Amino acid sequence: MTDTPRTVLVTGASRGIGKGIALAFAKRQYNVIINYRQESEAAAAVAAEAEALGAATAVLQADVTDLAQVQQLVAQANERFGTIDVLVNNAGVTRDNLLTFMSDAEWDQVVDTSLKGGFHCAKAVVRGMARQRWGRIINVASAAALMGDVMRTNYSAAKAGLIGLTRALAREVAASQVTVNAIAPGPIETDLLADMSESKREKQLALIPLKRFGTVEEVGELVVYLASDAAGYMTGQVLSLDGGLHM
Repeated sequence: MTDTPRTVLVTGASRGIGKGIALAFAKRQYNVIINYRQESEAAAAVAAEAEALGAATAVLQADVTDLAQVQQLVAQANERFGTIDVLVNNAGVTRDNLLTFMSDAEWDQVVDTSLKGGFHCAKAVVRGMARQRWGRIINVASAAALMGDVMRTNYSAAKAGLIGLTRALAREVAASQVTVNAIAPGPIETDLLADMSESKREKQLALIPLKRFGTVEEVGELVVYLASDAAGYMTGQVLSLDGGLHM
């Protein structure tokens, strides 16, 4: 870290993996921008936790599928903290269905949030990062992008596209000392897993060599590493965090 705290923008940070990532940065005294689309109270609660850890925060609403809203989000963040040093593209939704029955709306909602949203956010911040000749973009993909997932062709395709975006953008901005990497989490203990039936949980665990689900804290620690100076020679990579599910 530099003497001046760096600033991180985490999209979809009101709960789950996004919350875990935001709090991991807060522990390192980053300025933390908590983006949310609808859950304002939950986002405010994350900010309160981050501030209790000593971080300065901003809670900013934006739908990442809308470029104008993303541009306004970045303008507000820059007004508050001066710069965005780290972007974590975490926002995502699921609309599970068999491909035969999947609607265009179910496809578009998932792809637009994860993939187009990642494009919008990277587009809005990368010029500033290149100008200061330092920046980190970390895209939250998924094990589903590497393996496929039943009833999630939309989600798997969106996250696989995010990996392609990661590698292409990493090549574009490498000369400006901006790195772009992705992580591919497997099953992580969040509200989604908590709502899963016991039989389905057991089936999932049987596929994981380490025989447990990951935690949001473990995801957060990996993202913080990728944002650090120690990871400055790593770019265009996809790091799996899945207990050995994909190997």
